[in-house]
Amino acid sequence: MSYIKKISGNIAVNRVNDYTKNIKSYQNLTKDKQLLKVNFYLNQLLPQYDDVIQKQEDYWASPKEFLITGFGDCEDYVIIKYFTLLKLGFDKDKLFFTTVYEKYIGGYHMVLSYFKVPGKSPIILDNLSFRILPLNVRKDLKADTFINSIGIYKIDKNNKLFKVQDNSLKFQKLLKKVKKEI
Repeated sequence: MSYIKKISGNIAVNRVNDYTKNIKSYQNLTKDKQLLKVNFYLNQLLPQYDDVIQKQEDYWASPKEFLITGFGDCEDYVIIKYFTLLKLGFDKDKLFFTTVYEKYIGGYHMVLSYFKVPGKSPIILDNLSFRILPLNVRKDLKADTFINSIGIYKIDKNNKLFKVQDNSLKFQKLLKKVKKEI
């Protein structure tokens, strides 16, 4: 914490401490309540594009980097939600970084998908919505790819994932960065 205070000040330290306290308070809740709490809590952090914060496009910030700056873009929300849910005991094989096409705005976006029940539509945690809904209910989103530590997938009409690539270099690089920060 002294390093965070030195480079980013008391506000960053307070944000990290608040995150830690809140996530710890979610440990004994049901998985459904944990999803709601995590999505709501983290969506309160402010959005900002990578080229403004990191001075580069498509930068995947670690949870620590996101908390220190207090700002992030859609990928950064997905990353911190993913690692937060892992801390709370969620199965990493059911969580996917998901690139989607946002139909109304007309652009690509990233959300976190949770395959709670095999064969059912995944539920979506999105920094643009405090509501957690199944993908098939989110008429504004068209899923493109699902990414996790095992590979890159597409989804069929029966909500079955099929692998299209063995791994994502960006995901592997992120995992290494997060491991160094622990």
